[in-house]
Amino acid sequence: MSTDSRTDPTPPHKSVHRVTIVGTGTIGASWATHYLARGFDVTATDPAPGAETALRSYVAAAWDAAATLGLAPGASPERLSFTADLRQALADADFVQENAPERPELKVKLFADIDDATPPDAIIASSTSGITMSVIQAECRRPERTVIGHPFNPPHVIPLVEVVGGTRTAPETVREVMAFYTAIGKKPIHLKKELPGHVANRIQAALYREVVHLIGQGVLDVADADDAVSWGPGLRWGVMGPSLLWHLGGGEGGIQHFMDTLMPRMVESWQELGAPEFTPELREKIVSGVLGEAGGRSIDELAARRDAMLFGLLAVRASQGDLRPASTGTDGPAEEGR
Repeated sequence: MSTDSRTDPTPPHKSVHRVTIVGTGTIGASWATHYLARGFDVTATDPAPGAETALRSYVAAAWDAAATLGLAPGASPERLSFTADLRQALADADFVQENAPERPELKVKLFADIDDATPPDAIIASSTSGITMSVIQAECRRPERTVIGHPFNPPHVIPLVEVVGGTRTAPETVREVMAFYTAIGKKPIHLKKELPGHVANRIQAALYREVVHLIGQGVLDVADADDAVSWGPGLRWGVMGPSLLWHLGGGEGGIQHFMDTLMPRMVESWQELGAPEFTPELREKIVSGVLGEAGGRSIDELAARRDAMLFGLLAVRASQGDLRPASTGTDGPAEEGR
């Protein structure tokens, strides 16, 4: 194991001092950056050749962004250690964030191995974007401590985390994970039922289906479709969610007036939404449009522009406070697996 620095006497969380990252691709590396920025000791593990070098390069490149959002006392990239030995990485973990490839058979075996190697009171969370925890926890001896903690990319910038247990996840695990993510600056939401793709990606997919339909029908080009989202509803969604915005849209009568007078028209319009056939021609049309919109700027340049704007928005939201407290995830496991 690489030499690391574990000297900060002030624990960043009352029950979690050491976090283990399993899988150090883009999501795992971003999670590692966030946990380091929150002042944790982080051990990472990944069997891929060159994984440690790639991870440390990512953290170094992302550290300025993490600093812009604020560093906890004692936060340092020097508190990152790495080992290719899974059991060694998990030996003293208080919290595990798994980020392995999206293959059910791999996740099931990996979670059984993680469950076997971690201290019995450690919580094991998966960043999976589509596989349910009831599937992943199938071969665990202590499945009650396993849970989905699905981030929105990149985790060290975007606060959202979707939390959902499996049929054998204990209710107190969900509550603890909700509280933990909240304490480290995330915005967790509790999904009370399991479903493939969780929630945020499904919402994103529903919107993009209509965008693709409109492009395919020749209603507008790719750049105008992006502008229609980002310069219109996207601006408002960066401040409030759609239902609360409809409350404002209802005027003095609020959401009740909206539901009584405007919602019926919206329901009628649902019948007109498209289900596009994604042909090779439509795919190439979108690819060409996106490259034209990018205007020769690299992925890194575009990501830096995106993140700079996000930092500003996050700072404004933080200064205004939240409109409501986070859910504490109090529903029991029976509801989780329906």
